[in-house]
Amino acid sequence: MLGGIADESVVRNLAKAPWPYRESDAREFAARLTEPLFPRFLITRARDAALLGGAGVHRDENDPHAVELGYWIAPQHWGCGYATEAARAVLEVACMLGHTRVNASHFLDNPASGRVLEKLGFEPTGTIAPRHSCGRGEAPMAREYALDLCAWGVGERSRREAA
Repeated sequence: MLGGIADESVVRNLAKAPWPYRESDAREFAARLTEPLFPRFLITRARDAALLGGAGVHRDENDPHAVELGYWIAPQHWGCGYATEAARAVLEVACMLGHTRVNASHFLDNPASGRVLEKLGFEPTGTIAPRHSCGRGEAPMAREYALDLCAWGVGERSRREAA
């Protein structure tokens, strides 16, 4: 019922998800009020509606002028491009909502997430800092990234129109 979010290998790469992730955690997350400018989505596969993961943007606690991108993918779907595809769609929505800057980070022991961010056009800020992970119960080092969404939106539209 909980899908991949209840997998320790997923939760350890997230900042705010607890471990173990229980049904009550899923219910609490689903019941949270969402602000229209900070949407979150489930990622499903079109052919069979399988739950693949989740993605969205939320307020960046460290930068009042930015939002932060977050995503997770169930382990059995890693390496299939779903994170990049879903995050790109979330960035397009964020752009339409008027956000101008998006921040993101990944724990250093999760370089695959860094590759997703780089494919999306995020630039490393040069900052590597500890970031608390509820699932790990500690603050491993994380590399921080930023994306100028105004410039990205123009580039993304141009690339899609050229294809």
